[in-house]
Amino acid sequence: MTSDFADALASGPLVLDGGLSNQLEAAGHDLGGALWSARLLAEDPEAITRAHLAYFEAGAEVAITSTYQATFEGFARCGADRERAAELLALGVESAREAARRAGAIHPGRRLWVAASAGPYGAMLADGSEYRGRYGLAVAELERFHRPRLEVLAAARPDVLALETVPDTDEAAALLRAVRGLGVPAWLSYTVAGDRTRAGQPLEDAFALAADAAEVVAVGVNCCTPEDVSGAVETAARVTGKPVVAYPNSGETWDATSRSWRGRSSFATERVRDWRRRGARLVGGCCRVGPETIASIARVLSPQ
Repeated sequence: MTSDFADALASGPLVLDGGLSNQLEAAGHDLGGALWSARLLAEDPEAITRAHLAYFEAGAEVAITSTYQATFEGFARCGADRERAAELLALGVESAREAARRAGAIHPGRRLWVAASAGPYGAMLADGSEYRGRYGLAVAELERFHRPRLEVLAAARPDVLALETVPDTDEAAALLRAVRGLGVPAWLSYTVAGDRTRAGQPLEDAFALAADAAEVVAVGVNCCTPEDVSGAVETAARVTGKPVVAYPNSGETWDATSRSWRGRSSFATERVRDWRRRGARLVGGCCRVGPETIASIARVLSPQ
């Protein structure tokens, strides 16, 4: 698939943003609840735009929308009908686009992009199962879950669809079927542990699913430790021949009992250089990665 975004990937690395929830919480927002940051699409969309803008100002070139946990089913549990849910999904793309407009007004001529996030089925369940996969659903059932939301997101005209935090190959296969014919390129990003998906499948097999998918312009990993990225990037590049996306967590560990992060960040600029050498073309951060880290990534990836 050809697109402006695919052409930009071909011309050089792009800097992704960091954890949107990280920036929203830093601004004082409580993200408790099943909808997570997507709740603010209904309550305070301007806050989401400001969070995107903070990452653009730090040097990000791609904003990932607040729609990771936004689904028709999730919104329905909070009282929103399908029409309202579709409006909120589209607003996620528009909020990021508005941040790009504001950043562009400050820095004319800068190319900025919007990636519409589509999280896994487990994100809708809000029980941590996106880090396990294997929901007991067939590929066809997962495709039926994902397709309506992807249709709405694609209609909002993002530059790319971010099929992210995918825990297993069944869900990857469903997502690859669900994006066919939408007319918007996509990247496919697994959450991994070592050299396997969270569900335990070898990454070679996982990435191979996307090798011949015309809609997929990049493959890679996110929401994993920085230590797991280098090997995954190398495998993704070798198996698919496509540009690679890498945006891990900070390296801290989530304690579900205390509902707090423990440990120290292991996200270092030396790692970013290594990922770039191994084939990463889209680099940013996920959970607990804020604008300061994105600024350091931008400095590492900027042309000398």
